Amino acid sequence: MAKKIQPKLRNKIDTPLDKGIRALFFSNRIFREVYERTSIELKQVDNNVIGKEGAAIVQSNGVILLNKDYQLNPSEWEYIIAHCILHLSFGHFDADKMPTPCNKKIWNMACDIYIAKFLSDIKIGTPPFDSIDSYNGKKNDELQIYNYLLNSGEELSKYHFGTAAPHQEDMKTVNKPAHFHLFRDKNYFSEAFAEALAHSVKETVNEVSRDCRAGCATESEKAAEWFINRYPLLGGLAAGFKIIEDQTYCWRNEIRVAAVDVMKGEVYINPAAGLNFEELKFVLAHEFLHAGLQHHERRQGRDAYLWNVACDFVINSWLYEMQIGKMPQDALYDEDLKNMSAEEIYDKIVRDLRKYSKLQTLRGWEKGDIISEPPKTFSNKPQTSLDDFYKSALQNGLEYHLESKRGTIPAGLIEEIRALAMPPISWDVELGKWFDIYFLPLEKKRTYSRPSRRQGSTPDIPRPRYVHLEISDYSRTFGVVIDTSGSMSAKLIGYALGAIASYSAAKEVPCARVVFCDADAYDVGYLSPEDIAGRVEVKGRGGTKLQPAIDLLINAKDFPKDAPILIITDGWIERDLTVRRDHAFLIPRGHSLPFRTQSKIFHFSD
Repeated sequence: MAKKIQPKLRNKIDTPLDKGIRALFFSNRIFREVYERTSIELKQVDNNVIGKEGAAIVQSNGVILLNKDYQLNPSEWEYIIAHCILHLSFGHFDADKMPTPCNKKIWNMACDIYIAKFLSDIKIGTPPFDSIDSYNGKKNDELQIYNYLLNSGEELSKYHFGTAAPHQEDMKTVNKPAHFHLFRDKNYFSEAFAEALAHSVKETVNEVSRDCRAGCATESEKAAEWFINRYPLLGGLAAGFKIIEDQTYCWRNEIRVAAVDVMKGEVYINPAAGLNFEELKFVLAHEFLHAGLQHHERRQGRDAYLWNVACDFVINSWLYEMQIGKMPQDALYDEDLKNMSAEEIYDKIVRDLRKYSKLQTLRGWEKGDIISEPPKTFSNKPQTSLDDFYKSALQNGLEYHLESKRGTIPAGLIEEIRALAMPPISWDVELGKWFDIYFLPLEKKRTYSRPSRRQGSTPDIPRPRYVHLEISDYSRTFGVVIDTSGSMSAKLIGYALGAIASYSAAKEVPCARVVFCDADAYDVGYLSPEDIAGRVEVKGRGGTKLQPAIDLLINAKDFPKDAPILIITDGWIERDLTVRRDHAFLIPRGHSLPFRTQSKIFHFSD
């Protein structure tokens, strides 16, 4: 076995590779402990072993070959070494983890993409090749990425997320030497990574609570430590929060049982609530999930208290299913709302305010237990926002929880945690996709009726030019019904109309039929994209009934029978709207329609 490259302690200016090794093992406890607990070997080799364009490859026996002649800075070498170690730690060589049958080249690329996303989340090193942002497919786990790459038909050669040369695999299977073995039916490297992660989390919480005297931990602090030691899904989040039990503070801030200040990283527990240990576990998990699932960010203009109530129903249902602690007697729980998202529950709540406005959260009557202030950042090392920390802690906790098989997690919770890693598609991009369905690019034909501009230089050579097929302006159009009443501000309507105008112009739609509507319908007629964007005067501000405007469009003799209709409204409309035509709704984020519809709904904002 080759001798390990030990991180050097002396203050000597070494090569970028040496600096990268020290940066990884000195600054990242998890990678240092994995390295110390396993038989991983770092070997510097000449470029003729790996190839001049390859930085490193990792072998299934734990040997990582580093091209000492490859020119990278220390941060990039830190990334390369961490990438190779994670191939071993995540068990990417294990046959039981690979798909059957397996295209090894695509599997290697799927693993590279998964690791690139992981390293991007925990912000280690600098990727020397493609950024993970250049990949737009699924990133949930290796198998999903593999299936996406296999079935999407994308050109794989455009991606380079591995550490070997372009289009080469950085994972190499070799005969395993004697020192490689399985430990308790698990890969030796994977087991060491899980142990290092658990130990790292425990050490982190010890540092956070170093101001507490030994043996003086309260019941709430013991409950938080239980998550760190025994429940990896929420262990990372528990390590990042400070538990405050101050009856005077809770009394002044009207905290009945508990609340969480997301931006300060504090959970408040009212000692007067008299919770036992199991109830404290439930309450702490409840507050941790509020922060980790970004409920403060997802409110998006909704009523804060009602949104808090909707999120409470979702979280309590999951915790009850996972059997974490004991639910307090007056916690919000409804079997009929099980398996519904917070957004769906909120839409249900706003239609029955008489019932749901009387409910109380863990904080109290008409008080949400989610407290959030303008975003703040950590002051040490790179400026990582608290939101990024919460998301990363919850995502990493999920992977470790599933890997170590510590308990069943509801499918809805898994989907929400993994969705945090994928940025939402903006409403205007979704709107563009809707336009693509109805307005295909115009076909071109060749004609000699109009000579090409090049004809003058070569008059003896007849040259055709391309022109669009002649079609009626009214055959390529759509209808726009605009609600001009209620809380629809002129600014919001302007954003929506601007997006409509830009996509109309991009799809070569010459005009759209526009109708304004409040108590009555105002037929503006056909407008060009430029007129829609800049010269539309919003009329009316009365009560809203959209049916007259819909009927006006559908019955208009000069409006095509197959043209779709786009309805812009704040949602405060009649409950029995009938639209017998392909249509979609644009409503402000945080609003909802008073009825269910199978049509597309776009939630727009400024």
